[in-house]
Amino acid sequence: MSQSAHKYSLTARIFIGMATGILTGVFLQLLFDDSGDFTFSIFGLELSTYNILVEGIFSTLGQIFIASLKMLVVPLVFVSLICGTSTLSDPSKLGRLGAKSVGLYVVTTAIAITLAMSIALIIAPGEGLNLTTETTFQAKEAPSLSDVIVNMFPSNPINSMAQGNMLQIIVFAVLFGIAMAMTGNAGKRLTAVFEDINTVIMRLVTIIMNLAPYGVYVLMAKLFSTIGGDTILSLAKYFFLVFGVLILHGLVTYSVLLKVLAGLNPITLLRKMRDAALFAFSTSSSSATLPVTMETARNKLGVGNSVSSFTLPLGATINMDGTAIMQGVATVFIAQVYAVDLSLGDYMMVVLTATLASIGTAGVPGVGLIMLAMVLQQVNLPVEGIALIIGVDRLLDMTRTAVNITGDCMVSCVVAKSEGALDEDIFNDPNAGEKQEDVDFEHFERNK
Repeated sequence: MSQSAHKYSLTARIFIGMATGILTGVFLQLLFDDSGDFTFSIFGLELSTYNILVEGIFSTLGQIFIASLKMLVVPLVFVSLICGTSTLSDPSKLGRLGAKSVGLYVVTTAIAITLAMSIALIIAPGEGLNLTTETTFQAKEAPSLSDVIVNMFPSNPINSMAQGNMLQIIVFAVLFGIAMAMTGNAGKRLTAVFEDINTVIMRLVTIIMNLAPYGVYVLMAKLFSTIGGDTILSLAKYFFLVFGVLILHGLVTYSVLLKVLAGLNPITLLRKMRDAALFAFSTSSSSATLPVTMETARNKLGVGNSVSSFTLPLGATINMDGTAIMQGVATVFIAQVYAVDLSLGDYMMVVLTATLASIGTAGVPGVGLIMLAMVLQQVNLPVEGIALIIGVDRLLDMTRTAVNITGDCMVSCVVAKSEGALDEDIFNDPNAGEKQEDVDFEHFERNK
């Protein structure tokens, strides 16, 4: 890689890719909206310039980038958890990790939705709107609590990995790691093998991160060439309210909890989360961002592998603070649009349902809207009201994913500090982990 490519940090390169992608998408939309599409014929086929660029090049490259990130998730989670669990000298530590992690994730989710509904009731984003919709949203049925518990245990671990069922992978990896720790010399030899595999996987993460600016560019260009500005303007009050609460929760709530519970500097955490947050914003997927989140927690925040390998995959699966905020604002918004008065008991039911649903619907595609449908049904609001906000949900989904992974790392730091597994020298070092950013591809070429 040339020297000119290295003069900017990874964060700067990702931001440049994001900005240029947005500008490209806006330019394409303005160009083709006003003057019509450019078509031409090759071998008798009518081809569209817009479709070739947006649905062809941008869409294909964007899907390849997302697939490359998702490719790493299952092996990374499985190997990291085995490495972390197999080195635990005290089995009771695993129980403490689980209780602390789940407890903190549930608390932050409850705070998020309570904050969202409180601010929404004050600002009243849906008052005065007489919106109607002919579109209905058919929600999948959310699993019961007993089904969630039963489904955490895999009957076929290989099938769980193939399907990407993270809760089942976590359970199997933890049990496998505990068995390795109890097996003596054979377990120690196997642990050394998994440690080597983990090192290779983290190097692969670094390689993918070097390609991130280009992946982010095509994702942003594709999105902003298809989303309409009139859609955002028509729901501006709702959009900016959700966006504002997301930023407030991400900056204030997490900062207060980190300072109070761990005595750590929240500015340091937020500064070091830049790369992972940009990844999350562009991919809209906590699971796809997980490799970058784990690299950030270990190399930049100093969270030990025994903690990060457990708390971060769990957080990517069940921690949905951003989604809870969307649900809180959307519930108030839809109730006001349809002129439905909700009681204090109804709002308490929304808080309880959304908090529990963050675990109950983990791993389901489109989980945010599915969870919202579940919440609306609990308080007898029309589920078709979801159609009112679908148009701007894609942009908000990007922001709430960035909030979610920030919460994951905050909880990991708090848990690691309480377990004595946090390297505060790394946490407080502003340059920690920076040397991991760049891969010298020229070195690979010279040594072929």
